[in-house]
Amino acid sequence: MDARLQLRIQRYGWDAAASVYQDAWQAQLAPAQEALLACAHLRAGQRVIETAAGTGLVTFAAAAAVGPDGHVLATDLSGEMVASGRAEAGRRGLDQVTFQRMNAEALDCADRSFERALCSLGLMYMPDPVAALGELKRTLVPGGRAAVSVWGERRNCGWAEIFPIVDARVASEVCPLFFSLGAPDALASAMLAAGFRDVEERRLQEVMTFSGPRQILEAVIDGGAVALAARRFEADTRRAVDREFLDSVAAWREGERYRVPGEFVVATGVA
Repeated sequence: MDARLQLRIQRYGWDAAASVYQDAWQAQLAPAQEALLACAHLRAGQRVIETAAGTGLVTFAAAAAVGPDGHVLATDLSGEMVASGRAEAGRRGLDQVTFQRMNAEALDCADRSFERALCSLGLMYMPDPVAALGELKRTLVPGGRAAVSVWGERRNCGWAEIFPIVDARVASEVCPLFFSLGAPDALASAMLAAGFRDVEERRLQEVMTFSGPRQILEAVIDGGAVALAARRFEADTRRAVDREFLDSVAAWREGERYRVPGEFVVATGVA
């Protein structure tokens, strides 16, 4: 796919998901995000850049770690995500947090501006993830540390059937190689290709609990990667997609709840 087209799809897709994303995914993604932050070794007073920051699920925890004397620049391709994060930072009175809309593959930042770099579950959506990692490295001071995460292998992510289910109705072209970075050593290899050293990769197995059918549909469809495609569905098509997706996760239903497996990969490297 043409990179510019993919970027447009990502931008408008996450604009569509912005109003749902935070509430739908905050609890589900918390373990992976906590692991990412632990690997980042954040310290008070540090300058941090985050790409694919979304509404700030990782951003605000990072801001707490670096404190009022530090600074977190949170970037995202989606203007709606940035607006949401900026408003929340204002409500919290976090002067050390700045949200800006930027393309992660071409950051509008000077070289050697930050001590730490973060990217939580964003690289899968980027046309050239190695280029995006290279931009993070460029903005880090020598010896600066990056921590990034992606979803793991497709077979270990119980919600993954949503992609073929949606693509059977409309060509979403959301992220044709979504799970490629989740293969063993793939994320570490991308970091090495971007110039990082002392790269380490770890894999996390988590269970994501959704309280009922409405909650899992809202998260995966309305607040996730296929949100833009789903907006093109007629009512009958949406009902069919909902039924087929719920069938695909039926093995993980316990009463009304769904306890769906998810795998995450976290990698770190030094600039």
